[in-house]
Amino acid sequence: MSSAQPLKLLRTRKQRAMKVIAALRREFPDTQCSLEHGDAWQLLVATILSAQCTDVRVNKVTPGLFEQFPTPGDFAEAPLAEIEEAVRSTGFYRNKAKSLQNAARALGTQHGGEVPNDMAKMVKLPGVGRKTANVVLGEAYNNPDGVVVDTHVGRIARKLGLTDQTDPVKVERQLNECVPRQEWRDFGHLLIDHGRKTCKARAPQCDACTLYRWCEVRT
Repeated sequence: MSSAQPLKLLRTRKQRAMKVIAALRREFPDTQCSLEHGDAWQLLVATILSAQCTDVRVNKVTPGLFEQFPTPGDFAEAPLAEIEEAVRSTGFYRNKAKSLQNAARALGTQHGGEVPNDMAKMVKLPGVGRKTANVVLGEAYNNPDGVVVDTHVGRIARKLGLTDQTDPVKVERQLNECVPRQEWRDFGHLLIDHGRKTCKARAPQCDACTLYRWCEVRT
């Protein structure tokens, strides 16, 4: 099946998505982004660092990182080796440091030093894909262009029958169709919360799962 959804299937997915959202809102009434940040730039940095790294680790690194490099201009002008050392513990630190510096330089030369509130412009920044852009657009500007799709979201959405895709962009496209736009920002947070607490990839706690009745891949 292609990423386009037949109308009958789409209706079913829309109904299920609303039930899932209602159930998870009861379980996680205070859901929010777990990356600590003070503005759009700090969130962009934290999200880039979070690739293949836990948010807990990122939150330990960023306070010192922003003390050492307070602004995008500081990242742009710093010796790359210093940024690498500052983010080393997040893994893949050479690539991440390069992305951070190049993104900071792009902001300075193309956007007046400000993170743009626009998906098309965001994804042109070094190291920024749709997932990262949607995190920043949703949290910093309350203007997501779609559902944030990380490994938790894609995995759980497939188990719930809300998507039949594995490619994150195609998963996002299908979720955007069945999840109401006003829920795009929180939907990703809710599935991530659920994945961390209950529907863990290696050891899902099915007996305690709020969403078990809708799960199509039961263990």
